[in-house]
Order: sequence, then structure tokens, then C-alpha cells
Amino acid sequence: MNVKKQLSTGLVSAVLGITLIGGGTYAYFSDSEETNNTFAVGTLDLAVNPTQIISVDNIQPGDSFIRDFELQNNGTLDIGKVLLETSYTVVDAQGDNTEDFGEHIEVEFLYNLDKLDEVIYKTTLAKLQDMKPEVINEKVFEPIFDEEGLPTGEMNDLVVKFHFVDNGKDQNQFQGDSLDLTWTFNAQQTEGEQR
Repeated sequence: MNVKKQLSTGLVSAVLGITLIGGGTYAYFSDSEETNNTFAVGTLDLAVNPTQIISVDNIQPGDSFIRDFELQNNGTLDIGKVLLETSYTVVDAQGDNTEDFGEHIEVEFLYNLDKLDEVIYKTTLAKLQDMKPEVINEKVFEPIFDEEGLPTGEMNDLVVKFHFVDNGKDQNQFQGDSLDLTWTFNAQQTEGEQR
């Protein structure tokens, strides 16, 4: 046999030997199991009942209106905060308004029907519209919810008193006017937790 064939044969034998040895070092027993896992996301579902809190006609300075409504948690997650956004538009019937009608409508948030004289927070619609929702939550909803929020399946009664303030001055500019009020209640979840 010539030297080239001997070297080639030797090299092939060495590679084959290393392969067999290497393959042998990776042989081991094995087993496997599969797990099935699920992440199901909960829901926030805040309901307001009734959806129209107030609708009145022919009001005059000095009139007051007390209305109650419910906030309901119909979701599967606890509600940590309720943020209230206020917006309104005024229809100026005579086109002579020099003041904002919303500055003359006072709003009082009250505890509940058996405590009508206990005011949680009092302001005007104009100021309420300019307030940040987080501030309203702090001043109105935290005292009502006792900082616990609104748990799943629970509801809370709210009472509001609207008052057309008689300021003792000429308020003729508001005759025939109307104010359309929109309250948007936004629910936020509680803090996440380790479970």
C-alpha cells in the first residue's frame, strides 16, 4: 500500500473513531412532559343606572333638584378608581349671555338618601368641567368607596343635588336658555398583585 492510501485510510479511521466516541458521549436517557397553561384576562364593566340622571324644564333661580343613581361593577375585576369627566353646552336663547350659565348651577355630591344634609363635595358645573378627573375621584369617590374601590358585583348609591343659584342680581340673560350636561364615568382597575 502506498503512503497516501495508508494516510487516507488512517485519517478516515480516526474521524470514524472520533465520531463514534463523540456520539457515545451524548447518549442519555430522556423523557418529556407538556403543560397546558392559560392566561384569561378579566373585564372592567362600570354601569350607571339610570343613564339619564336629570332632565328638568322651566327652572328658575333658587330651584334645587336632588337625584340619585347607582354605579355598578358588572365586570370580573374590582374597580379601583372612578374618574368623572364633565362637559356641557349652553344654548343661549336670546344671544345675550355675558356669563356662563354653568357658573350658576351648583352641584353637591351627597352621601346617600338617609344623609341628605351631609355634603361630600360642592362646586359649580363650570368648575367641575375644568377639574382633572383624578381630583374629582379624590374629593368625591374615595370618600364614598372608603378607598376600597368598587368590588366585583357590588353597587354604590350616589346622590347629587343640582341648584340654580339665585345670586340676588339680575339673571334675565338666562331666560329661555338650556344646558346639556354630559358626565362620563371612567373605571380604572385596582393595582396588580402577585398571585
